[in-house]
Amino acid sequence: MEYEFTLKYRLGANDQDVDDVVERLAAGGCDDALAGVGQPGRIALKFTREADSAKTALMSALADVRYVLPGAKLIEAGPDFVGLSDAAELVSMSRQNLRKLMLTYASTFPAPVHDGTSGVWHLADLLDWLKNKGDYPLQQEVVEVSNATKQINIARHARQISLEAHQEVARYVS
Repeated sequence: MEYEFTLKYRLGANDQDVDDVVERLAAGGCDDALAGVGQPGRIALKFTREADSAKTALMSALADVRYVLPGAKLIEAGPDFVGLSDAAELVSMSRQNLRKLMLTYASTFPAPVHDGTSGVWHLADLLDWLKNKGDYPLQQEVVEVSNATKQINIARHARQISLEAHQEVARYVS
């Protein structure tokens, strides 16, 4: 099956020649990715990778990038963090319709990971809620990828917390 996802990296100090980085990535197994280099010192790789599962596709891409760019630091795997507009587009509905569902089912609608002027959700949480709520056109590949990217991003952040802090906070957070 073919899976589409994006990996965003901060490049290491020795990898600032973007043309060289892109050539090395293509030679090192990432020839199925389009590279975006809009911000200095960063690179976004949009993969279309064939694999048995989304997790396998993502893990093999992470391994390929790590092999070619050992000094690069993963910033984010996507699709994961989305606003209502992005989520609505992925399930072929209007933002207004998704917002109406959010307001109508406020007690069960997934909580955002960031709540501000614009909320941000894990795409996997929204897709799971929509799947359980009714007959929405969800692409299985997108569901699989969003679950896998959510886990990667959570694992990346979890590495930053001490065991002591985790145990203390776990007592108060459900």
